[in-house]
Amino acid sequence: MANEYDENKNFPVSWEELHRNSKALAWRLLEISPFSGIVAVTRGGLVPAAIVARELEIRLIETACLASYQEKSRSEVKILKPASMAKDGDGWLIIDDLVDTGETGKVLRQMMPKAHFATVYAKPSGRSVVDTYITEVSQDTWIFFPWDLEPKPSVPIMGRRG
Repeated sequence: MANEYDENKNFPVSWEELHRNSKALAWRLLEISPFSGIVAVTRGGLVPAAIVARELEIRLIETACLASYQEKSRSEVKILKPASMAKDGDGWLIIDDLVDTGETGKVLRQMMPKAHFATVYAKPSGRSVVDTYITEVSQDTWIFFPWDLEPKPSVPIMGRRG
């Protein structure tokens, strides 16, 4: 399944912005904590999970390693490593950077149906899969996370129109 992204709708996220939004996520999650531990979804969920873990003083971190993208193309969700320590997710918090179509989230829900699932960013197609998120972006927007970027000159928006 391939998504159609508007190449003019790129949403670059800085380290500072990701940190601020991850901390805002922690504030929202504080209301429903405590959690037994965090399941960080690799790779995108690792940084937000570290920030949330620090803010909520959670020391037990597990990973769920899934792959669903090759470059900007979606593929079938592959489970590379389940979060076996979390079992059915009871008392656990799943953290990812983004819910897009919700396909990865559906796999995580099957693995850990009792976990609380939180993301920093959410797109409309996947929003119903998560329990908590901070920022919504349109479905046709491609989010560039800080680990995807390197500084370089950019073309003004008007210059991209055609």
